Amino acid sequence: MEPLSYKFSQELLLGSQVCIYLNKKEKRGVILSKEEEPEFETLFIESVSDFYFSSKQRALAKFIASYYICSLGDAYALLTPFQKEQTPQILMQKASTPSKIELSNKQQEACNFLQKQKVGLLFGDTGSGKTEIYMKLFEQMIAEGKRSIFLMPEISLTPQMAQRLEEHFGDGVVMWHSKLTPKQKKVAQEKLLSGRAKIIAGPRSALFLPIRDLGLIVVDEEHDDSYKSASRPRYNARDIAIYMGQLYDIPVVLGSATPSLTSYVKFPHIRLKGGHFSSSKQFIYERSVESLSPLVMNALEKRLKAKEQSIVFLPTRANFKYLICQECGHDFKCAFCSVGLSVHQKSRALKCHYCNFSQAIPQICPECGGSHLSSARLGTAEAVLEIEKQFPEARVEQFDRDVITTASKLKKALKRFNDKESDILVGTQMLSKGHDYHGVTLAVVLGMDNMLNMSDYRAREKALSALIQVAGRSGRAKDALVLVQSFNESFFSEYLENYEAFLESEKEFRVELYPPYKKLCRILFSHKNGSKAQESMREMEARLQHFTDVEIVSAKKCAIERVANKYRFEILLRSDKSTALIKAIKASKVALAEIDMDPIEFG
Repeated sequence: MEPLSYKFSQELLLGSQVCIYLNKKEKRGVILSKEEEPEFETLFIESVSDFYFSSKQRALAKFIASYYICSLGDAYALLTPFQKEQTPQILMQKASTPSKIELSNKQQEACNFLQKQKVGLLFGDTGSGKTEIYMKLFEQMIAEGKRSIFLMPEISLTPQMAQRLEEHFGDGVVMWHSKLTPKQKKVAQEKLLSGRAKIIAGPRSALFLPIRDLGLIVVDEEHDDSYKSASRPRYNARDIAIYMGQLYDIPVVLGSATPSLTSYVKFPHIRLKGGHFSSSKQFIYERSVESLSPLVMNALEKRLKAKEQSIVFLPTRANFKYLICQECGHDFKCAFCSVGLSVHQKSRALKCHYCNFSQAIPQICPECGGSHLSSARLGTAEAVLEIEKQFPEARVEQFDRDVITTASKLKKALKRFNDKESDILVGTQMLSKGHDYHGVTLAVVLGMDNMLNMSDYRAREKALSALIQVAGRSGRAKDALVLVQSFNESFFSEYLENYEAFLESEKEFRVELYPPYKKLCRILFSHKNGSKAQESMREMEARLQHFTDVEIVSAKKCAIERVANKYRFEILLRSDKSTALIKAIKASKVALAEIDMDPIEFG
């Protein structure tokens, strides 16, 4: 929707939030520009609110609308406006209090490096002290009279991190996330308005709060997929943070033990190796498909008898299954894309979600001739029941999004586990998200081959990253065993202790095909009438064919063809530059098209 013209009797500040009538309905609007009075009749603005968007917020909204190809209204809906000050704001005072944070020589070297970068990547092993470096940087911002944003993935917004920040920075910390009660949200907003907030910590939405004197943005676990929004506008908070660094002329720090290849290639990094845990880990690989095998059960029993704790990790259950030979572990890859083929039982085919290559589901394994080909997956609830049946005295908890639905439930589950009130946690990616488990001496990692064989160009990166992150939750107080079920021991063991070598090898796989060397865009079409959705896709496909610098990789039914009673189709585009994609899409866009720039989901 294009901006509309309204009139008002007084001069208005750009960015002011106003009340208007549109189609006889009251709406909120934002003053974008002052124009000469047009020849056509215009309505009056009804009223002007106490809220406004700053010039930088307006620039950010304009960028989001342009890059992610959404309306300005969608972009502004992300932002929380400033409030016109009724009372003088408490300005940040420069502080020169002695630091309580002691950094090692290596940590200090990393801190110094990051301060010199516009965007710097802190590539630090689990337990290497990344959080202490972040806190030192926050401390320095406070000394300069500036504020910091500390971004964390939604699900790892843990009470543990809040406690660490509040212990050191006290009332100056604002935790911001969707699970806040109205009362908690009001207290947080008052801190922001008064200027008492020094560190604003939270998931994606914390980026869009009205923050004055912003001096630093830290994006922890920068590789995490939860930074990408699944609804319009489909922005990536990590990338928005990087753009905000340019806009505000402030440093941005990205941190991870397993950084994304994109960040590793694009930004200068400093490597922080080792950890402050003196215990060691032993890795054992079991050539097996995803199952609670006798080896796994025996390892769990041993820990229960020793009154030690265990975690059991299963990858998030996907909508699509990947065929694996149970005898030799052979997986079925696309002939053209080097990604796993998905099982489509309805059409009795294996399909690639990138190029639409398909083949009939084979009856025997081409590698070993075996006939035991399986796409079965083990779920967390099923695993909990199986463990409880085997060990009725064990206190087993399911630790995934199905059960941990609130911040309160997360806090209580972690407290029970750290207080030794539960023995075994069984969960999905939530297990790996930076939680500090004190007493884990066994980490069981199932389903690694399912992750490795996904029809996703990042499958190797995601699988290795998940294993490293889960293994990092164990062996913090005592020596630990990490039991990994996989037929691909050679891959995991080669890179487990050398993620940097993996990233270097992954470059060769991605070049000329995938990010960070190419830009991808996925365009979605959905409608209750499947024919209308398909017609829209074909119409836009025909228009896109006029743009020679944009490659149409595929135009087809979505892998999940029907969702919420709507039929879905998609176009996948590839180009050397995002500007070429944006130009082609804006010129070719049809009404039903929804744009997903830099997609991370292909199912």
